[in-house]
Amino acid sequence: MRTLITTAFVSLDGVVEAPGGEPGYRNSGWTFNGIEFDEAVYEIKGREQDEATAMLLGRVSYEAFAPVWPDMTEEFPGYNAMPKYVVSTTLREQDLVSNWGEISILRSLDDVAALKETEGGPIIVHGSATLNRNLSDAGLIDRYHLLVFPVLLGAGKRLFSDTDKDKQSLALVESESYGNGIQKLVYDVRR
Repeated sequence: MRTLITTAFVSLDGVVEAPGGEPGYRNSGWTFNGIEFDEAVYEIKGREQDEATAMLLGRVSYEAFAPVWPDMTEEFPGYNAMPKYVVSTTLREQDLVSNWGEISILRSLDDVAALKETEGGPIIVHGSATLNRNLSDAGLIDRYHLLVFPVLLGAGKRLFSDTDKDKQSLALVESESYGNGIQKLVYDVRR
């Protein structure tokens, strides 16, 4: 079974919306505004590119990344080379970009569960707040790679839903604190 890993920039109060400057959110770009850059914080991003063998995205994140990431050959060589899967009930084959390698559309969480059963290495989930909440609620996420930023944003899309469900235990497998206040937290989901 393949490991499904969620990677996220998250505020201390759980917001994951528009960390890199995506339009439409009042605190857009919050990971860069007022936080000192420390290259060591982002070491995990390089590891993710080296270790993951596929990328999973929701439609909204796909539509935000697809026009930009294929041209970021220096920043995202691993991500750009790996197969991508987009979970969407509305996206059509003709909506997919042609310059970002192999892209497949999955129509349901059952399709994601079936993908996890295939041969291959880890699958990384980027952005995709709604998809992440649904994957978590369905028990499909195996690991979380979180960079927690020392900011409180209030409103915004959250990483976790407020669905009433059974407790889910996590095991901390890696952590680090940085001088700029960012925390790296890597958790495995306990089953």
